[in-house]
Amino acid sequence: MFYAKTLSALTRARADIQFKRLLLHRRLRSTVTSTSTAQTERDDVRSRGGSECPGRSGRGGRKREGTSAAASAANEISVDFEQTREAYKSKDSLELLRSLVVFKLCSYDFLVDKNKEIMHLAKKILGQKGFDQFMKMTFYGQFVAGEDHNNIKPLIQKNQAFGVGSVLDYSVEEDISQEEAQQKEMDSCVSAAEKENIGEEQREKKYQAHRQFSDRRGGVTGARTYFYADEAKCDQHMETFIKCIKASAGSSMDGFSAVKMTALGRPQFLLQFSEVLVKWRRFFTFLASQQDKDSLEALEQRLDLTQLQEFLTNLGAKGDFYGWFTGRKEDSTGCIDMLDWNSLIDDRTKISDLLLVPNVEEGTLKPLLENFTVEEEQQMKRMLQRVDVLAKHALESGVRLMVDAEQTYFQPAISRLTLEMQRTYNREKPVIFNTYQCYLKEAYGNVTMDVELSRREGWHFAAKLVRGAYMYQERERAEEIGYEDPINPDYESTNRMYHRCLDYVLDEIALNRKANVMVASHNEDTVKHTLTRMNELGLIPTENKVYFGQLLGMCDQISFPLGQAGFPVYKYVPYGPVNEVMPYLSRRAQENRGFMKGAQKERELLWRELKRRLASGELLYSPVY
Repeated sequence: MFYAKTLSALTRARADIQFKRLLLHRRLRSTVTSTSTAQTERDDVRSRGGSECPGRSGRGGRKREGTSAAASAANEISVDFEQTREAYKSKDSLELLRSLVVFKLCSYDFLVDKNKEIMHLAKKILGQKGFDQFMKMTFYGQFVAGEDHNNIKPLIQKNQAFGVGSVLDYSVEEDISQEEAQQKEMDSCVSAAEKENIGEEQREKKYQAHRQFSDRRGGVTGARTYFYADEAKCDQHMETFIKCIKASAGSSMDGFSAVKMTALGRPQFLLQFSEVLVKWRRFFTFLASQQDKDSLEALEQRLDLTQLQEFLTNLGAKGDFYGWFTGRKEDSTGCIDMLDWNSLIDDRTKISDLLLVPNVEEGTLKPLLENFTVEEEQQMKRMLQRVDVLAKHALESGVRLMVDAEQTYFQPAISRLTLEMQRTYNREKPVIFNTYQCYLKEAYGNVTMDVELSRREGWHFAAKLVRGAYMYQERERAEEIGYEDPINPDYESTNRMYHRCLDYVLDEIALNRKANVMVASHNEDTVKHTLTRMNELGLIPTENKVYFGQLLGMCDQISFPLGQAGFPVYKYVPYGPVNEVMPYLSRRAQENRGFMKGAQKERELLWRELKRRLASGELLYSPVY
């Protein structure tokens, strides 16, 4: 049967197990038991959506009010992305020429398609030392900062002198065959119970490993990929990330460091936990449909607890749901929303106890899989401990941690674990940043849900908005395996989603200075849109609430003018030994092929600056800082 715990969260044992802090879901302060001044103020600037439950404001369109037009105009800041002198003042002429050559080479299909073979041949002809030097003069020098944390300091310090910070990313990957990658993924994504066909019928296809898609590098350009080998390898990855955090702290005062969850543990847990989270959310949506609330936005769906108690009791469920959600019935308006519902996934004694899902047909709570081995339980625990260690190091080092987004079958768990870190470490300032991929249909719902949770609990929401890196792989996998395509139908839809999510967070920053966002985009229109909205909302660059991000070696005509205008802007800075970042460089060439074919502006600006320097006698210009 479906049982609900009614014990107070405060009476649960926590301290004896370290990883519980990460999964601790302190009961959401019931938004039906008190009305805060801050909420009242927000209601004044947001239009209300329909809701049958008193005491809850709707989540309609939002509008900034109360800022005088004169004050807004006086504080407006504009950035000219056509001024080549400002855009490239951090580069000497050889660097500009290198950029032109590299971008041009990236536009030739033959060279990009055969880049691995060509590099292998060049290594044979030039030898390892000669090849390394050639790469440092061309592709490596364009897109990678250096071999280790000491080598990268000069570039980081130079960029910082011209107003551009760094997000450090140790980009070393295993250069393994497709067969090796497939075998590693299948071994690490299938549990012992599944291998014995126990509980396999309960799993959804999307959250199972499929050999034809088990090499997660396929169709992916810019993102690093990690494959699980063993727990010792995960510990090595954690130590590498710690070194990256320390390098960021030692190179700049306000840096970021990037991490990937799949590097820190067995992906089996991410798959299974993702499926659990999605099924719980789906069950809430089902319950909302029973109360005719399914036409509303996810955050506007509020369930009447009396009706919910009656419906679940009729299904055979046991427990005082009314008391579970409200604590004191007399203080409650009797409604819950998705965030209240999510609090049911609490700090259970064992992590495997989290992997319970509601069965709509039977009205029962069933384990996703029947049996977990002791070793699997320990692997899950160690993964969460590694995440916690990294968050502590980031906080102690004064570095912000950027958790990268990954595939949709891992992402619900990754986002949830990142959210738990934010609840713990973002109390005083934004330390942990989550990444939202706006090519996903569910992106807006995810952003609004997490913003609302941060507001209720009083911590700093921090997000990086990207369009996404796994589109082709995700689409092909969904079609082949047979589930709904999670990607927006076209590029225009993704742009609209990106701007919708961005506008929501910008509005939140204007209303509540605890929110933060990094606009990680090479799209000039998106950057201009952000600047326009900041001016409209009276957000000034020195508040350090809105950041901009681009990849090292790309879009300098956006990054450096922003930095020199006083905006916090960052380059994603890969580093690592030449031979070990070749997989990254190979995919970067593929990504640049599409980018450079579709955008001539950067090459035109580079040519314009070279011609200007030649005409003005500045061809031997050297940056001074």
